[in-house]
Amino acid sequence: MFTIEAAELLVVRLPLKFRFETSFGVQTEKVVPLLVLHGGGVQGVSEGTMEFAPMYREETIAGALHLLREVFLPRVLGRPFANPEALHDALGSFRGNRMARAMVEMAAWDLWARQLGVPLGQLLGGRKDMVEVGVSLGIQPDEAATVDVVRRHVEQGYRRIKLKIKPGWDVQPVRAVREAFPDIRLTVDANSAYTLADTGRLRALDAFGLTYIEQPLAWDDLVDHAELQGRLSTPLCLDESVASAQDARKGLALGSGGVVNVKVARVGGHAEARRVHDVAQAFGAPVWCGGMLESGIGRAHNIHLSTLPNFTLPGDTSSASRYWEKDVIEEALEATDGLMPVPQGPGTGVTLDREFVSRVAEVQEEFRA
Repeated sequence: MFTIEAAELLVVRLPLKFRFETSFGVQTEKVVPLLVLHGGGVQGVSEGTMEFAPMYREETIAGALHLLREVFLPRVLGRPFANPEALHDALGSFRGNRMARAMVEMAAWDLWARQLGVPLGQLLGGRKDMVEVGVSLGIQPDEAATVDVVRRHVEQGYRRIKLKIKPGWDVQPVRAVREAFPDIRLTVDANSAYTLADTGRLRALDAFGLTYIEQPLAWDDLVDHAELQGRLSTPLCLDESVASAQDARKGLALGSGGVVNVKVARVGGHAEARRVHDVAQAFGAPVWCGGMLESGIGRAHNIHLSTLPNFTLPGDTSSASRYWEKDVIEEALEATDGLMPVPQGPGTGVTLDREFVSRVAEVQEEFRA
């Protein structure tokens, strides 16, 4: 049993170390909402992965902050819960807004794990002390630049290279990379940029031995993905279109893909992420943990989730130093030879850098039961 006695809502803006281009556009910084829950003499921390504009899915930072202040935190403050799944169920009557709800649920998991004195991954059912990681590379100015950036990350030992693609930037860069690196594990991510009318271009990608093509079609579609999968030999990986374990079941039953990208915030928190993992495992479909340019708080949550047994493909939890000159946590989350150590200690095993966050925060609010 645990009780949330108080909460803090923080928002910081972190400049990226590089220009990150996808089919959505170009990103040079990340606005990071953070939620701190207090109870029993410890605190649990989570990170929101919604964005300023509803590009990835329908949620926005402004909408999430409003719901946290006015709806979700009032629902949980001062109320005893048997475990984080009970808190998850308490927020389950609200439709959508899974990323905002996940902030409360994920912080509760961290809080509970710290109260129990056990690592979050162990509490979720994971057993690994290292997880395989890959890297997600944005769209580059040309093919030569693409090959160069891939070479740098192959030399750093990353165990999967993912290239962002979009119509007009797909076959040519993938061919150039595959010719330069015939043996690497290579994938592509379209972020919903294509339709069935582009089947010919997507079928051309079959020639390059990709592990999967990620979310080529609409963010809310499963039916056309099933149609497309029937036309391709490369497995499709479902990302945006899986917001729950039910979505995963439907997509895999329809044949919409053979791989699932599990983003814990996208599905509403760790409880539902674990259910997505279990459903995919029952279908014999591997999963991996996707990233949303998280700071160290979200990255640590992702690493712990990745310790579950069906996370058999490298995830997007690459070294934090790729992204930030200064992270929001005190610990360094760094991979070596494509392996990321699971942070040690209770909960996520990482500590919010209070001095830095207080100095750069654009929003600092407190709530009490």
